[in-house]
Amino acid sequence: MLRQRSYSSHVRISVPKETRPGENRVALVPDIISKLTRAGLEVVIESGAGVSAQFSDEQFTKAGATVKSGDVISDSDIVASIQPLTPDQMKTLKKGAITISFLSPTTAIDSIEAAASAGATALSLELVPRISRAQSMDALTSQALCAGYRATLAAAELSPRFFPLLMTAAGTVTPANVVILGAGVAGLQAIATAKRLGAVVSAYDVRPASADEVKSMGAKFITLELEALEGSGGYAREMTEDRAAKQRELLTPYISAADVLITTAAVPGRPAPRLVTAEMVATMQPGSVVVDLASETGGNVEGTKPGEIITTANGVKMWGGKDVPSQLPFHASMLFSRNVVNLLMLMVKTTDGVATVVPDFSDEIIDAAAVTHGGARRTPEGKK
Repeated sequence: MLRQRSYSSHVRISVPKETRPGENRVALVPDIISKLTRAGLEVVIESGAGVSAQFSDEQFTKAGATVKSGDVISDSDIVASIQPLTPDQMKTLKKGAITISFLSPTTAIDSIEAAASAGATALSLELVPRISRAQSMDALTSQALCAGYRATLAAAELSPRFFPLLMTAAGTVTPANVVILGAGVAGLQAIATAKRLGAVVSAYDVRPASADEVKSMGAKFITLELEALEGSGGYAREMTEDRAAKQRELLTPYISAADVLITTAAVPGRPAPRLVTAEMVATMQPGSVVVDLASETGGNVEGTKPGEIITTANGVKMWGGKDVPSQLPFHASMLFSRNVVNLLMLMVKTTDGVATVVPDFSDEIIDAAAVTHGGARRTPEGKK
């Protein structure tokens, strides 16, 4: 039985500056502070933490937070951040502190080990289960929404074509043909944004159940004669190489005809599936645009590089996504902060204005999200 720690009054939640280059979001925004203070928590924001997301120190102060320069981690009971705390930051946590962040068990191993050594309870937002009760805590979904919107805007900026149909005195401008691979949250938002811009949109997903959602957005669902790949939690599962090769063959005609190709496919905890080869890109017309949201995890499209725009030999511009939600830091931070607070409030108990925080592992959400507790790792391989 894992021991649970209960905190006394004056529970402090802090938000440090993000240290990863390119990270412009902040884990809490001024609008959400009052919900925490009403629950009896003290909120401390490191000075300048919200500047890149357009939230000033003055706004945090007016909202009821304390703004402090320097270390805000070592004396806090709860630390909220976008990216995981570094191993050195984890080492400064007091025993029993709670951290809430994106903390991938496959990529943040050093930080996880440091959190366990510090005796901290580290919660990973990636591991929040996809159940109805946890929808308001699902940061992967809220940030994918931002990424899908940004992907379409990036494509429209790079394309030499109008997206909408235009009837002018000089003649008719035909609409852009946009193909989107992956109809999860990011893909559906990319579809919705492309439709608002007036494009003709088609989309494909390995999960046939996505067809109705795609059609509800006004797009055409691309149907291939292949087996379904439904995975857990609404995600797709990995496919065999034979199936991947057949899928690429069947998708090639659609990609060849596309003015814009946006790829959003991901399998949690795994490299991004390779959906489009260099040979497929070579069949696209000069001036076509490829936007690969999965570039940071290996890429859906061969040849894309995170944070770079590459022009191929046949004149196709390829945009590799990097820190994409951070390119919309204002609203991405607003959504993220609500996810954090909704998760945190599962653990906060307030009696006569005095707050206590108790990680309750009988709650399936806390149980699934906790990566470390009581000096031990609680990864899927080692959960007790």
